[in-house]
Amino acid sequence: MTKSELIEELSCVNGMLSKKESELVINTVLDSIRDALVDGDRVEIRGFGSFTVRTREAREARNPKSGEVVSIPAKKTAFFKTGKQLRERVDSGE
Repeated sequence: MTKSELIEELSCVNGMLSKKESELVINTVLDSIRDALVDGDRVEIRGFGSFTVRTREAREARNPKSGEVVSIPAKKTAFFKTGKQLRERVDSGE
């Protein structure tokens, strides 16, 4: 599902919201999650999952084409862990 499909679904399910208002709601939620992660906070949505920021250590790797050793610097990355309810629903196929 894409962001535009999510906006469409929200406006169809909730007859009181136009597509423009649905887009504003979706953008607000996603921007809030992004801003919290940028600040280093954890975002938990009960029954769905949690978003955290993890630090990947610096490491060395090889360029597959030349075989040359390449240094990869440390970096932060967003990580999503599914919640128990979501995991169970996906497993059961609901």
